[in-house]
Amino acid sequence: MNGVPTLDFRRYHTDRAAFVAELGAAYREYGFCGLSHHGIPKALIDEAYSVFQAFFALPQEAKLQYVAGPGGTRGLTPFKVETAKGASLPDLKEFWHIGREIPRDSKYAAIMAPNVWPAEVPGFREKGYALYTALGELGARVLSALALHIGLPEHWFDDKIDSGNAILRAIHYPPITSDDIPNVRAGAHEDINLITLLVGASEGGLEVKTRKGEWLPITTEGDAIVVNIGDMLQRLTNHVYPSTTHRVVNPKGEAARRARFSVPYFLHPNPDFLIDVLPSCITPDNPSRYPTPITANDYLWERLREIKLT
Repeated sequence: MNGVPTLDFRRYHTDRAAFVAELGAAYREYGFCGLSHHGIPKALIDEAYSVFQAFFALPQEAKLQYVAGPGGTRGLTPFKVETAKGASLPDLKEFWHIGREIPRDSKYAAIMAPNVWPAEVPGFREKGYALYTALGELGARVLSALALHIGLPEHWFDDKIDSGNAILRAIHYPPITSDDIPNVRAGAHEDINLITLLVGASEGGLEVKTRKGEWLPITTEGDAIVVNIGDMLQRLTNHVYPSTTHRVVNPKGEAARRARFSVPYFLHPNPDFLIDVLPSCITPDNPSRYPTPITANDYLWERLREIKLT
């Protein structure tokens, strides 16, 4: 990936110390890294994309049956609703959210709504949730590597994310029919969560803002998944792991007339997890930037209000 490294995730098991050092260095510099040979079968990804594309191809009246409730945490968020923080115009996208399936007598039931599933698309639930599960498992392994890099036990995150309010977002960017439209597909923003795993960065448009303030295009080859740091992990690590600004720009020419699809998985901690700066990430040169801790759920809703999803 142009400037941002892609690492072979198999090395976490065969060359751990070197892999963790390289992964940590990539995140400290870019907040982004590509991971190849991550263990998620291409067939699983392709099947999920197939049902997501089938849903977005439905007539508008069929899709609007599934409009999400407050916060947009389950179901459909229609076209031109989400607006990047500080932006005046909404993004040129619509998306579907799948969340964690939990018992309805769980202590998190009031926070984590049940999923909704489009009856018009056979296999949507099975294939969509299979990808959700696989990305969650990969995300936990990535966090284990990141934990080691900052001196935490390998499995430090495990019991902090086992009931997390993680979200799989299937995004449809419709064709752009006018050359002078002022909106962009996704305005410059940072993610809210701990880490994001993006399946489908093979199409152009994704750009990352470098430390020098330049926009770096990101595309992947083969099976690579892009993983980036979110604001919650930035806060937890006192900016040791930076949450990097990124956007999806409108393509030029005929490419703009084609739809674009992508599927990010936003890995969240458990709703009652207290985001409090890790002592190991506080130094004389990097004093605590966040003296007041906040729960993951309170932080999530604070940010959802900023991007006009509630």
